[in-house]
Amino acid sequence: MGRKSLAEKYPPSPPCACETCLAYCARPGWWTVEEAARAIEAGLAGRMMLEMSPDRSFGVLSPAFKGCEVDFAKQNHADRGCTFLADNRCELHGTGSQPLECRFCHHDRPGQGPRCHADIGKDWNTPAGRALVVRWSKRTFFLDRLKIAHGMK
Repeated sequence: MGRKSLAEKYPPSPPCACETCLAYCARPGWWTVEEAARAIEAGLAGRMMLEMSPDRSFGVLSPAFKGCEVDFAKQNHADRGCTFLADNRCELHGTGSQPLECRFCHHDRPGQGPRCHADIGKDWNTPAGRALVVRWSKRTFFLDRLKIAHGMK
């Protein structure tokens, strides 16, 4: 018997719009590498941001904070919430593009979110994760934008 996939390990929770669950939605959850690749193909690349690991050894593509689309995740934008949260509802809910972390986190699962988050981080700290960040960077002209913003050629 093989190892459980992340989707099997962290099954979806029932939909909820309580205060606790909406608070989870304010901070964008993470896709797995495979989910992010599908989201890019679905046309969502322009609403993603790049979150760097604390040691800057790898990045994670996630739904952007409002104002951080095609940019690094910036703490000063964190209070703006997820770009896909509109009128206290997730635009990705039911589309097949909702991140695993968003589907899993729920008020009935206190304390389980950090484990899920850490495991998704491990999924990104792989050659496939790094390659997807590069592919997204090229597709969105992320690196070109950085160079322009910093006066580089």
